[in-house]
Amino acid sequence: MAGMATFNLPSASSIFFRASPSSSLTATLSRSFKPSILPMRGLSGKPFRPRFPKIYAFSSNDIKVGSNIEVDGAPWKVLEFLHVKPGKGAAFVRTKMRNYLSGNTVEKTFRSGVTIDEADIFKETKQFTYKDGSQFVFMDLNTYEEIRLNASDVGDKMKYLKEGMDCIMLFWNGKVIDFEVPITVQLTVVDVDPGLKGDTAQGGSKPATLDTGAVVNVPLFVNIGDEILVDTRTGQYMSRA
Repeated sequence: MAGMATFNLPSASSIFFRASPSSSLTATLSRSFKPSILPMRGLSGKPFRPRFPKIYAFSSNDIKVGSNIEVDGAPWKVLEFLHVKPGKGAAFVRTKMRNYLSGNTVEKTFRSGVTIDEADIFKETKQFTYKDGSQFVFMDLNTYEEIRLNASDVGDKMKYLKEGMDCIMLFWNGKVIDFEVPITVQLTVVDVDPGLKGDTAQGGSKPATLDTGAVVNVPLFVNIGDEILVDTRTGQYMSRA
């Protein structure tokens, strides 16, 4: 027919799949769709640390010293435990526990084999940086966030705190419930009676004041300016540093 023309159009398959795998277009596309792995960050722009589900329940038979359990909606730390199997009646576990929130210590008995909730407590390392009035300031060296604890929260542990010391913070429900100082700390003797004499072989000792304010009994040969190692769990002298 007059006025009609015929056009040959390439098929869809020839349009989209003509390029060979080795072509520059394929290489460009493959580079474009490579996943980019970047650190996850929260709304504040700080690194996001995902929390994964934990198994929160275990048997009373699994209780041991140091176990963190949740009773009546509060976190507790097991200080002592004893499995008892009487001649008559069911076996049970007798415990001595400390409440992280109130500091109270109680004795509680659990029937053997019952399910107990584990307290969702996690730990992070923070550095004690300085004392601001009645507050003790700790810093996260990754995010530079500060955590401030009152003297009542620090308690007797202030006797062993020195600036620059790494401590372990315990968190529960998003708040600090306790912290741990190193088991062994190096402190300086700032005051001790140098005039005492005695037989050191028989273990004579004298009180010494340290640079953090702690007072410990030291051997008779220890003098002002000496660096000593102290066990923070017992408050006892270990050796000269």
